[in-house]
Amino acid sequence: MAVLAKHGFQNILERAKLGKFILEKFSTEEHVEKYSVQERLRMSFEELGPTFIKLGQLLATRPDLIPSSFAHEFKQLHDNVHAEKFEEIEKIIQNHFPKASDIFLSIDEKPLAAASIAQVHAARLRDGTDVVLKIRRPKILKKIKEDLNILYFLANLIETSIPELRVYNPKIIVDEFFKTMELETNFLIEANNILRFRRNFANDPSIKIPQVYLDYCSEEILVMEMIKGIRLSQPQALKQDGVDPAQIAKKGMKTFFKMVFQDKFFHGDLHAGNIFIMPNNQLGIVDFGVVGRLSLKTRDSIANMFVALAQEDYEALAEEFAELSQNYDPVNTEKFARDLRDLIAPYFGLTFKNINTGKLLMDSASLAARYQIQLPAELMLFFKSIVTVEGMGREIVEDFDVLSQTLEIASEIIKAKYDPQRVVKDLAVVLKDSATLLKDLPKQLQNNFRKRNLKPQQVTISEFKDLEKAIHRFGVMVFLGLVISSLIIAAVLFFKP
Repeated sequence: MAVLAKHGFQNILERAKLGKFILEKFSTEEHVEKYSVQERLRMSFEELGPTFIKLGQLLATRPDLIPSSFAHEFKQLHDNVHAEKFEEIEKIIQNHFPKASDIFLSIDEKPLAAASIAQVHAARLRDGTDVVLKIRRPKILKKIKEDLNILYFLANLIETSIPELRVYNPKIIVDEFFKTMELETNFLIEANNILRFRRNFANDPSIKIPQVYLDYCSEEILVMEMIKGIRLSQPQALKQDGVDPAQIAKKGMKTFFKMVFQDKFFHGDLHAGNIFIMPNNQLGIVDFGVVGRLSLKTRDSIANMFVALAQEDYEALAEEFAELSQNYDPVNTEKFARDLRDLIAPYFGLTFKNINTGKLLMDSASLAARYQIQLPAELMLFFKSIVTVEGMGREIVEDFDVLSQTLEIASEIIKAKYDPQRVVKDLAVVLKDSATLLKDLPKQLQNNFRKRNLKPQQVTISEFKDLEKAIHRFGVMVFLGLVISSLIIAAVLFFKP
């Protein structure tokens, strides 16, 4: 509370009935008047430590949950932590490996990297294999748990005491953050992610995913193969003999789109520090703590969004956003489409290579928030990822064109939606739901009449709303079943040799 007060937020704290926790010596510092509200909140998060920095980094990717000005400011938040003393790290290693000398020839005391949750050390197995150890910081879980309790407490107070801030759904933000932290602090989950990526790219020798030594892993230690290359974030990475920057950019985008559109399982933090450039234009990828999992529906919607964007079909784009919304309140898609047109249209007339596709999608998501459209977390993670990947591509190749490359893949996905095999599969789901509904309908009728007999009174239409909905749903499903059946028959007749 004192940190927030120091940065000029005592009014909010007082409205949330937290004024009694503010000590006079921590009153607002004079210099905060020079900074905007967004800057002061970012500074507060930096001072509050790792958990709040992580929260800010998450919010930076969610302009659908908070005002875009705050999301933009939070992009400046970076882990700025000191490495733990090796004596503390060694205690964790010894606790996990009572006979570490039987497994490792050596473990470097100086870390390769240090972040808020973990730090990484180079090591060598007894067979001479070079590996890296990702080790969770001591007592970090206790710290995160304490901070999350504070966040839940604050979110509840804000929702009850400051009505105008309820629109930002503080509790939902904290819930999502809790799930993210739960996944990122469990290295067994990351190990499993690595195994899945290795399977997905097993037949592509141009992509190197590190081997993970699952027998040596736990929730607090991850042991994996060391990738030997140069990080893309280092200037000399693209200056190696035999490395073609254009091929690297093309391969990187192809790899990302395979993750998204084919595997529906993608790397959620694919920045230049997590990509290694190796001989023969081979790419090595590391850090799999943040991943995105797409449903078939979300994957198809992403493809539709790219096509709508390229065709300037703002109505279709608005419909896709509304269809994915996790808030079931009605959306004025006509007005939303007009606002999307006002946002995006000024960029058209430019060539695709001059359009920042990822930023347009992020800005569209921010606009969607004004219509109370709550988008799935995995969609926002994709938007954030495409912004990062597009930015990397343009740093490598100046005229890098994301949208035209995406359209080819998106068009194939849209065509696949009308493949007879998929239509039949979708029809089977509709018919199954219809059969279940038909089976349950007599029971619903019987229950309603039993209620009427047990307690005779005037019957009103409103009391049959559930039944009415069930009958309507059944009718819609039967109608859809007939339409889809007709389409299948027509397709078979049309394509009959």
